[in-house]
Amino acid sequence: MRETRFDARGSRVRWTEVEGADPARVYVHGLGAASTVYHAHIAARPELVGRRSLFVDLPGHGISDRPADFGYTLEDHASALAAVLDESRITGAEIVGHSMGGSVAIVLAHRRPDLVSRLVLTEANLDPNPPMTAGSSGIAAYDEDGFTCGGGYARVLEEVGPTWAATMRLADPRALHRSAVGLMAGTRPTMRRMLTALTLDRVYLQGASNGELLGHDALEASGVRVVTVPGAGHNVMFDNVDAFAAAVAGRP
Repeated sequence: MRETRFDARGSRVRWTEVEGADPARVYVHGLGAASTVYHAHIAARPELVGRRSLFVDLPGHGISDRPADFGYTLEDHASALAAVLDESRITGAEIVGHSMGGSVAIVLAHRRPDLVSRLVLTEANLDPNPPMTAGSSGIAAYDEDGFTCGGGYARVLEEVGPTWAATMRLADPRALHRSAVGLMAGTRPTMRRMLTALTLDRVYLQGASNGELLGHDALEASGVRVVTVPGAGHNVMFDNVDAFAAAVAGRP
């Protein structure tokens, strides 16, 4: 396990790493998740082994620190992820980001293009104020005290089901709420506008069971390769492992 500071108080963001060839692949989890749980089985696939691979837990999640005075906005998370890459002396990484982690990866590529050569985004949030679900919008529907102290956290753990709850229990409730609020607020410019303005290699994976991706044609016109994955929902890396690994490997 490795770690580096991400704020002025010395709080640490942590990750596990597999040695290998460059360019490094950096796996970034979604809201209330952890990177090894969602991506280690992918990095172990025969078509992906041999590459330097980092599994980063964002602030407030997994094994990383959870300072009470941190903002946990998308920009804050992107700064912490940049600290990981700087500490690791990585440039030109391939970032594999799921859901909120994909949004963080877009912000990172927009702000620090030296750090990123390719984005593989899985069901990443591209716009503010997504539809109401048990996820970010359901969490953000509570005020912070109501979520952390008023029973909201426990209710959300029941609503999201056992799989997501298994990693959400590892996230600090305050960090989880602030991350959800930050995801709902989005960025300026929006994540979608940042993504379409980038010129690096970009792949967006959409689970077929969630329907057609909003703005599909405009994304492809900007050079984003949009892949609709059959037999998959939000967690493409679990639902269709072969298609996910092929996309990460850069195969059609």
